[in-house]
Amino acid sequence: MKRQLDTTQKLYTLCMLVQDVPGVLSQVARLFSRKGYNIESLAVGTADLPNTSRITIEIMADDDHARLLSNQLRKLFPVHSVKLLTPQKSIRRELVLYKVRTPDNDTRNAIIQIANIFRANIIDVSVGTLTLAVVGGESKTEGIEKILEEFEVMELVRTGSVALERGQETIYDETKEKGEFNYGKNVL
Repeated sequence: MKRQLDTTQKLYTLCMLVQDVPGVLSQVARLFSRKGYNIESLAVGTADLPNTSRITIEIMADDDHARLLSNQLRKLFPVHSVKLLTPQKSIRRELVLYKVRTPDNDTRNAIIQIANIFRANIIDVSVGTLTLAVVGGESKTEGIEKILEEFEVMELVRTGSVALERGQETIYDETKEKGEFNYGKNVL
């Protein structure tokens, strides 16, 4: 059964801690595929705990489906915890690399000025090209991309968003181990 496109859908960020074992990313991605969701952005890296990785996934969904997916992710054996992050309570960043053709000094100087305005790093300089690294939110990366359209962007690559919750809360607050340990204590 195909999912209908819903106008109430918005971008949701799901962060999870998973056991660092072969096949865990495939298992997580299959859950989204089975439910008919396209992963808009995916970033995976090691976490600060040994043998643990952190996966950040962005999807287009409505409120109910985002919560449903979070709950189903929690049921997967290698998943330790899942946090559904809201834009108001989280910080999201991605890395974008742009390789831009610079046929003359005027073009090179213009791109260097653009890089300075957007606080981009020039990470490679060669005869005829400059490579910029931009770290930021969606509005920053879209802004510099729009301006660089005036020039010849030869190549561009994005990492996918990574996210953290603002303030004192962490992804470690709601792990399976804590939930299993406290299960039934509030019943009486």
